[in-house]
Amino acid sequence: MLIERPEGNIIPISRQAELLGVARSTVYYEPVVDTYSLELMHQIDEEYTKTPFYGSRKITAVLKRRGYEVNRKRIQRLMRSMGIEAIYPGPNTSKPHPDHKIYPYLLRDRIITRVNEVWGIDITYIRLRHGWVYLVAIIDWVSRYVLSWELSITLEVDFCIRALEKAFSLTLPEIFNSDQGSQFTSVDFIEKLKEKGIQVSMDGRGRAMDNIFTERLWRSVKYEEVYLHNYRTVGEAKQVINNYLGSYNQERPDQSLDYRTPAEVYYDSKNYKNRLSCNLTLGN
Repeated sequence: MLIERPEGNIIPISRQAELLGVARSTVYYEPVVDTYSLELMHQIDEEYTKTPFYGSRKITAVLKRRGYEVNRKRIQRLMRSMGIEAIYPGPNTSKPHPDHKIYPYLLRDRIITRVNEVWGIDITYIRLRHGWVYLVAIIDWVSRYVLSWELSITLEVDFCIRALEKAFSLTLPEIFNSDQGSQFTSVDFIEKLKEKGIQVSMDGRGRAMDNIFTERLWRSVKYEEVYLHNYRTVGEAKQVINNYLGSYNQERPDQSLDYRTPAEVYYDSKNYKNRLSCNLTLGN
């Protein structure tokens, strides 16, 4: 949708991209995918958000029951393009690059009690009316505070690094946890962490608890925002998701935080009695 000035003159596309903070290429973004595949991807996204422990076999069965003509091979291919896999062991659709180093998981039996003790990062699929984009977010594990986020039309590492640099402008964590996806095992991404003296932790495949906080965030983003709208452009998605995440941080009380908001806990952590689900031992 073009932005118009009050007098009715249309702002040039290049200026709109600058105002929205997106690359000009995303304004003209049109995915090369057939309509049926796009519908299947949206269905996969909804089912995966509801049951992230489902792999391609079960998702194929679910879609068949809904009347879609699909086979497992096609669902596997679409899941790979969406960058998702089941949180329990199954077909590995998020492989690290063979030349990238994998770091050990540092959170086994560790009780997380302080803000900025552990940050986590994850990527999810966001549907558009005629396509999709990817959303990456960095979250503080104790407060659930979303420190930064970025959208991208591809799964290249660049947008993950931009999110990392934004988060670093606030402060630094002691430990940074991620999965073993190629974005997070890339040399460029790891160097950013190492330069700051941050400990790198990586989930083992199929560990259901490792990513629980970002999984909860994705469910909130999708059920409370994305699935209620039908974004026409990348710019529209960026504006609305930005508003939602601002509200999520500042206004949305969380039962697991004793009905405080993530921002209240993050910025008032000295007075917060950490006695609920954020005070847990991971990796039993």
